[in-house]
This record gives sequence, structure tokens and C-alpha cells, in this order.
Amino acid sequence: MAEATRLFHTTLIPSFNPLHKTKPYSYSQSPPIIFHKRPINCSVSTSDTTKATVTQKVPWGCDIDSLENASALQKWLSESGLPPQKMAIQRVEVGERGLVALKNIRKGENLLFVPPSLCITADSEWSCTEAGEVLKQNSVPDWPLIATYLISEANFMESSRWSNYISALPRQPYSLLYWTREELDRYLEASQIRERAIERVTNVIGTYNDLRLRIFSKYPHLFPEEVFNIETFKWSFGILFSRLVRLPSMDGRVALVPWADMLNHSCEVETFLDYDKSSKGVVFTTDRPYQPGEQVFISYGKKSNGELLLSYGFVPKEGTNPSDSVELSLSLKKSDKCYKEKLEALRKYELSGSQCFPIQITGWPMELMAYAFLAVSPPSMSRQFEEMAAAASNKNTTKKDLRYPEIEEQALQFILDSCESSISKYNRFLQASGSMDLDVTSPKQLNRRLFLKQLAVDLCTSERRILFRAQYILRRRLRDIRSGELRALRLFDGLRKLFK
Repeated sequence: MAEATRLFHTTLIPSFNPLHKTKPYSYSQSPPIIFHKRPINCSVSTSDTTKATVTQKVPWGCDIDSLENASALQKWLSESGLPPQKMAIQRVEVGERGLVALKNIRKGENLLFVPPSLCITADSEWSCTEAGEVLKQNSVPDWPLIATYLISEANFMESSRWSNYISALPRQPYSLLYWTREELDRYLEASQIRERAIERVTNVIGTYNDLRLRIFSKYPHLFPEEVFNIETFKWSFGILFSRLVRLPSMDGRVALVPWADMLNHSCEVETFLDYDKSSKGVVFTTDRPYQPGEQVFISYGKKSNGELLLSYGFVPKEGTNPSDSVELSLSLKKSDKCYKEKLEALRKYELSGSQCFPIQITGWPMELMAYAFLAVSPPSMSRQFEEMAAAASNKNTTKKDLRYPEIEEQALQFILDSCESSISKYNRFLQASGSMDLDVTSPKQLNRRLFLKQLAVDLCTSERRILFRAQYILRRRLRDIRSGELRALRLFDGLRKLFK
């Protein structure tokens, strides 16, 4: 789904954090820049937990599935240096709108060739030069800098060189940024993605508040609150999370790449965007042929269904994503006699008494097993606590795969108990989902709730499927251990009777 961080490489762009407080640069004020002060209308604030209908709108962009500005975008890109294309923007079944082949496309063919001059980066020229200089003098990092740039250029409307591009961007990107806290609690209670969504919203709000206090309030003629507010920042960060790419061959720089960001994701495709030095353009190489009328796909990276929902607002069909995973939460028991010692060992390696680990359909990481060993280890193994904590953090340089046969059964049972506890949460939600929202009478509100609920049901179904598989493997392993112990015990008893 094109409308939903487009990272077309397996290496994820790191999650941003709110800006560090630094001493603001003292910038001399020049004559005021006149901004188009168009208020942003919304009926629900970011912190609103009582309403479910979100009508936050910015006065630019278009509907998520609209083609109204597509022809203008294509015309502007062609006039600005984009070479003739073998694809065009059309309505599609997967992703509302996407790029469709106009001609036969071979496997291994390079496409796009978007020149750097048509990419938005931290070095792009501002229509309001002074605003850009203020942000750079204050050492604002790339993410919030580009987010602010996008709002500034959007507000300049037709006088910005990016007006045709911004007009073709979704007015409300698919993103969990646009779910209210009530909706996150209601529909994603069983999934750990809820916590990550809350953290992301908190980071966006924190970043905006830091910019507002450090910079915007000191230069209101450059950053009027009517334009630069939390709603416009949610929009711009929604665009960045869904469209920003890292280009490995340009020293890992992040950029918005118009035209390329209309490509949708497929779990069956492994090709990604990068800068091609020979053609001096952003390209991708097809890993399969396409015929006229077929939608052309790329990969957004090896992401779980939860991560795809978090940034892009969609969930692949169950069982189609080989990179899918679910986060399982493990916690130390406070009743453990060695709780303080174990917690101290974990904190030494930046872990906590409650930690999440990814489980895939094919298994789980060694770090999860190491954490489980630590959680069930008796006081007599206190000398191994730090070794286990280091392995749980993947910072153990001595032993790759720790094994403690004497407590393996307890560790596997500990993981199984956590797994079954998580499964019960998914079961409760999925069983209750059918009767949810029956009291909603507003068609607009009902449509939104049904849409969000279906996304949540799809996510929870796929995550529960992985937990069911883990449950089966754990039960089988425990059965084998216990049956082996039983056989050994029977053999021992037989020998003892023989010698008697």
C-alpha cells in the first residue's frame, strides 16, 4: 500500500526520538515572511480518548485513493527531468492507487531513474530561506527538519516548486498516528504493537513540543501556530513514516522520492530503491517480469504485519508474509528470591524485568531462551546470571548458544506459560470483536470503526497463528524431555531391582 516508512531496504530507518534540548541559536530577525495562515480544522485532538471519529484534515493533499492530481504530478515530473516511464498511476486492488505497467517489463530491468533534483532531502531549498536557516542553525535532525520543510512548502501552495507533489499526497496517511488512544486500547489490546504505536505518537508530540518551545515560539513570523501545529506535524510525520527512504549508495541519506513513493509493497518481492551512480537517478531493479496492466511492486523491507500496520496502515493476508512475527513478553517474577540480582544483571545490559522478543513461525531467537534461563534459574546458579543476561541482550561475545540442561524444562515451560497467556488475550479479543460497535449509529463513525476493527482482527489473527505454532513446538519439546526422563527413570529402577 503506497499510502502508508517506505524503507525499500532490509535495514530499517531507526526510530526517531524527541529532539535533545540544546541552546537555541540566536538568529537576527529580518523583515517578516508572509505565510498563508490557513487554520487546521479538527474535531479530535491527539490526546482525545473519548471520541472515535477522527476528522483531522490539512488544507492540502488529496483523498487516499484519489487520482485527481495524478496527471498534474506526472506532467510536472516529466517537465522537471523525469525520463519517459513504463508505468502510470492507476487505481489498483492492492493499495488503492499504485504504479501499473504500460509496456512489457523484463526481469532485471532498471526502472524509475528519478533524478536527485526531484528528491526531497535535508538539503532541499526552502521557499522561505530564513526558516530553513533557523532550523539548520539550531541543528535540527533530518527527520523533524524534513517534516517541518514539508509543512512549510505545503503552505506556500502553488508558489512552492513541490506543489504538484504535495497535492498528490494523501490528506490523511494510513498510519496508527491517526488512531485515537481509545481505538488503540479497544482494538489492539492483545498486540504489543499498541505499545509501539503509543510510543510513536508520544515521540511525534514530544518532537513538535520541543520545536515549538525552542524555535517556533521565538520566530512566530516564520513558524505561525496556525500552520505549524500538532495536526500538521502528525500529517507530515505520517508522510515520512510511510514514504521516507534510505538510499544506501548515497551514504544512507534519507529522502522523499516523488513517483517512486507510489509503488506498493508485496511480500513476494525483494527489490528496493537505491541511487544508481551511472544513470544518476534513483532506480529499482525488477526481480520478476510484468505485463501491461499488471501492478508493479517493490519491498518495504522485511517487516512483520504489525510493523506494516504501524507505519503503512495495512495488514497482509494471513500466511503470506514470510517475515511476519509477534512480540512475546517475558517477565521476571517479583516473588523470585533472586529478583533483585537478576534485575541488576539485566539492567547492566540495558534490559528490564519485562522484555519483549520476536517469535516467527520458524522459531524464536536465542536471546529469548537466554532470558527464560535467567528467569527460572535457582540461587545456586547466581554466578551465571550475568552470562545469561548478556546472552539475552545479544552482547555475549564468548558463547553464542547457551545451554543449561538442568533447567531447560523449566525454561521451556516458562515460555509456554507466557505464550498461552498471550494466546488467551487474542482469543478474548477475537471472540468479542463480532459484538463490538453494535451501538454505533453514525454511518461515518461506524464505517471508520469497522475498518479499524477489521485491520485489528487481521493483525491479531496472524499474530495468534504464530503463537499457536510456538505453543505446539514447546509442548512437543516438553513432552520429549519428560518422556525421556521417564524412560531414564524406568531404566534406573530396572537396574536397581536387578542388583537387588
